Amino acid sequence: MAKVEIYTKAFCPYCYRAKALLDSKGVEYEEIDITMGGPRRPEMIQRANGRTTVPQIFIDGKHVGGSDDLAELDRQGGLDPLLAA
Repeated sequence: MAKVEIYTKAFCPYCYRAKALLDSKGVEYEEIDITMGGPRRPEMIQRANGRTTVPQIFIDGKHVGGSDDLAELDRQGGLDPLLAA
């Protein structure tokens, strides 16, 4: 299964939605909590090409985007092949 990383913050409804979608597919993911900022927040911004909102999701190092991007990828049938890689 693909390596999935998701940058999140506490109390973020979009983060919850993205994690729920991944959970529904039985995907294990690394959750990186940047609620209080810290060194991982600039890392996320750099990896996400300047995006500062959460969640930011990466599958096998490829930037997928946020919650809406993940849901759209799933609706178009592109998420399962990425996760199976």
